[in-house]
Amino acid sequence: MADDSDSSRSNAHGEIMRATYRALRDHGYANLTIKRIAEEYGKSTAAVHYHYDTKDELLAAFLDYLLGRFKDTVHEVEIIDPERRLDSLLDQLLIEPNDHRDLLIAMLEMRSQAPYREAFGERFRGSDAYVRYILRTVIEQGVAAGAFDDVDVDHAARALMTVVVGAQTRDAVLNDDESDAFETARRLADEYVSAVLIDDDSGAN
Repeated sequence: MADDSDSSRSNAHGEIMRATYRALRDHGYANLTIKRIAEEYGKSTAAVHYHYDTKDELLAAFLDYLLGRFKDTVHEVEIIDPERRLDSLLDQLLIEPNDHRDLLIAMLEMRSQAPYREAFGERFRGSDAYVRYILRTVIEQGVAAGAFDDVDVDHAARALMTVVVGAQTRDAVLNDDESDAFETARRLADEYVSAVLIDDDSGAN
């Protein structure tokens, strides 16, 4: 049985992460303060500082939290067919973010701080590496199954990752309903998959 203190810390961590999510979404990175996070948490700033000494430490933990959530979502997808699994993964990366535009803007602000805050840089590098790993794994499985052509798997994963990051950046920078950044990127990703991974002339299924 888990120790009560461990359970309490785990519950507090989850509540603070969700409060941070809401505060970032509503105020953005530039205007984020421990006070605003505490208001979302429903407790005092001292209660937040009990768990995290600084805002940067809290935000580093938040980036870990987001990556953990993404990993859980990916692992919950029970699709074996490589084409369908890649399609589902691209939906997660290029359609679902439309529902979290304000958070994406805040995340872009945080990403811009990565060269100056090593804790942020480490998390963003780790996150990008994980997404590339998942893309590469799905593509490798498709090549092995004969569903995809025998391509440079690492290059293909990096190309799709570039589409994803480009869409996130363009949507956040333009920040209007007519940018269609994710819609365009999703279509581009499909075109890339069709042209590079599934070449009908090559004999791939």
